[in-house]
Amino acid sequence: MSSTDREPTEAGRYAEHPTVKNLAAQPRRAPDPVLTAARLREICLAAGADDVGFVSVDDPKVAEEREHARGILPSARTFVAFCIRMNRDNLRSPMRSLANAEFNHADDETNGVSRRITRALEEAGYRAVYPAPGYPMEVEQFPGRIWVLAHKVVAEAAGLGVMGIHRNVIHPKFGNFILLGTVVTDAVVDEPSTALDFTPCLECKLCVSACPVGAITNDGGFDFQACYTHNYREFMGGFTDWAENVADSADRDDYRERVTRGESFSMWQSLSFKPNYKAGYCMAVCPAGEDVIGAFIDDRKTHLDEVVRPLQNKSETVYVLPGSAAEEHVTRRFPNKTPKPVGNGFGDDVNDLLDQIGPRPRRRDTPA
Repeated sequence: MSSTDREPTEAGRYAEHPTVKNLAAQPRRAPDPVLTAARLREICLAAGADDVGFVSVDDPKVAEEREHARGILPSARTFVAFCIRMNRDNLRSPMRSLANAEFNHADDETNGVSRRITRALEEAGYRAVYPAPGYPMEVEQFPGRIWVLAHKVVAEAAGLGVMGIHRNVIHPKFGNFILLGTVVTDAVVDEPSTALDFTPCLECKLCVSACPVGAITNDGGFDFQACYTHNYREFMGGFTDWAENVADSADRDDYRERVTRGESFSMWQSLSFKPNYKAGYCMAVCPAGEDVIGAFIDDRKTHLDEVVRPLQNKSETVYVLPGSAAEEHVTRRFPNKTPKPVGNGFGDDVNDLLDQIGPRPRRRDTPA
């Protein structure tokens, strides 16, 4: 057994170390056993959050997240959920570069707020950690759970909003134009937040009408594969499919038959900066939230003409799984859009598993 493996046998083994001596010379105060919600809210708003809520990790509404919180902080006691507002008109633009600039900068801002809240809690004597709002994730665990915490679940429990039929959390004031962050801490908060007692979702179905792949259905269903295959084309699964196309191509001409020059440029852009979403139209057209709904209520036609229809009428490639309901939906519903059958990088085994969890809608032109 090496000397470093032995338990210290004499008291004050490190007493003469300069760091220990400096520590002993200073007064030490334990953190308050209970942190007031008012003080924690003040910390979060000063860190740049636009709204914040707190929920105990033992709250039944976040039961599925408890073990994951304690996996990153064994002494976890509280979820600190917060949101960052995004600029609406960037997200509404048919030019996706504007929307993605806003998504990506807001993502960076959310990480910055998480870091500042965590730092403030550490300086107050508490332990705290934060996962990213989106990527990076624990992707080596795929096809298992790759996200560290389910931010939407925590945000709902903490009163920051309710998920609409488009699966985005809708804040009662800011609407769905938000990004979510979560900090996990061992601080106990005296007054946890409460979940909203209503849903801000208007069930106007504009998200249904704008989704290019028909992922959101009128009856409340959701086609995960359709959404993922198109909107996340330049994220991990779509990148895998693109890389396999590169590997399978016999030569340059064969590659260009598979992947257009514009698609190569777009993939380069995602790899050089950050992955770009292909749509997000469900979020763009949503009129819910006190800060958002006024213009829609006052002049619904203008909202349709200036926000919804430009996205519906945009000429663009839409990525779909071969033979899927999404492929049929694009062809039937959007004459200006061109469906392109691709793989989603998951493989048949994972897609079969996803079908068991939530079967894909049937094509309308397929007999029952």
